[in-house]
Amino acid sequence: MIKRYTLQNMKNVWSEETKFSKMLEIELLICEAWNKLGKIPDNSLLNIKSKAKFNIERIKEIEKITNHDVIAFVTNVSENIGDDGRFIHMGATSSDILDTALALQMRDAVDILIDDLLKLKDAFREKAIKYKSLPTIGRTHGIHAEPTSFGLKFALWFTETKKNIERMIWVKDEISIGKLSGAVGNFANTDPFVEEYVLNKLNLKPALVSTQIIQRDVHALLLNIIALIGSSLDKYALEIRNLQRTEVSEVSEPFTAGQKGSSAMPHKKNPIICERICGLARVLRGYSITSLENIPLWHERDISHSSAERIILPDATILLDYMINKFIFVVNDLEVYDDKILKNVELTKGRYNSERVLTYLIEEKGFSREKAYQIVQNASFESLERDISFKDALREENALNGILKEEEIDNLFDLKWFIRYVDYIYKRSGIEDDKS
Repeated sequence: MIKRYTLQNMKNVWSEETKFSKMLEIELLICEAWNKLGKIPDNSLLNIKSKAKFNIERIKEIEKITNHDVIAFVTNVSENIGDDGRFIHMGATSSDILDTALALQMRDAVDILIDDLLKLKDAFREKAIKYKSLPTIGRTHGIHAEPTSFGLKFALWFTETKKNIERMIWVKDEISIGKLSGAVGNFANTDPFVEEYVLNKLNLKPALVSTQIIQRDVHALLLNIIALIGSSLDKYALEIRNLQRTEVSEVSEPFTAGQKGSSAMPHKKNPIICERICGLARVLRGYSITSLENIPLWHERDISHSSAERIILPDATILLDYMINKFIFVVNDLEVYDDKILKNVELTKGRYNSERVLTYLIEEKGFSREKAYQIVQNASFESLERDISFKDALREENALNGILKEEEIDNLFDLKWFIRYVDYIYKRSGIEDDKS
């Protein structure tokens, strides 16, 4: 991934230094296991552990000749050890080392993403509580519908983020799988004890059955959950973008000192971070498709998945880490314009009360639904066409002559009705009780 979207902690997870360090850790644990089986002498094991090291530049030099990265790595480690280097990689195939090391890297990456999501959830929780009692117009099909709580936008995102955290915790367990069962997964040249010993030390589960590799449905699980979380962020960012449109102007993403919105138009304050998040979510969804295509392979293995994985696994985790942290910044410093929100509620001159009036005519005045609907629709369209308040249109509706008293109309138009159950929703979703 290009540096522009890379944060340091996630960069470290996918660095060559980290990869080779984990590979060396696995190789040394394999030697320990063979030692316990009496296949490597004690003095040889001590020599191996004291001298085993790698040099990335030397590995690259060897790889130019071997055209095989694991052989280059094993060669470099062995040449630092001397004669006992012959025990390095004993009974193992390249994918034993690569797949087990990859599992460790993926697990570390997921830990970072879980921590990111916990911070995002807290940011949503704060805003949900702050704006719980602020009425805003709800929109369906992009059209004004009924008022709701502005805080419910964040409450929705809070609960969705909680689900995404649960999914990440679940997939962390699913990907914590290693294998040291040899070239076709049947332990032909190794002892099952070696796998059991090494994976226990690494806190990994064994692949119960494998070929040369861990099956790629495991990796696809992670990438599809990453794509799902990216799509959630896409949804949140899209809402911010829509609310920031000039015609709406209810919020604005942070605009820092010295920032410029346009090279040509100095007045511009554009939602560039949210737009960036929406764009990057498309990349994550593309990676999820690639991960699914990596699942079918020839016989006991080919390497058509390998080249793609070297891109999509680091890139997807790096991108999601970046996206979450950027959106945390947007949420924490979001400009919310309460006055404009309340002003927008009244743009339709009270027509948002149509369902409430409809229900009242049916429940309290005995109208049939069809008749009540026609009355309310007529008054709504009259309000729209003549640009008068919905209240006045109701007062003029002949079918309601003398049926609705003035105090009834006033009560029907009270905004409190639309947010009266917000406390119930918050309690059900656990927002105010969440202490994580």
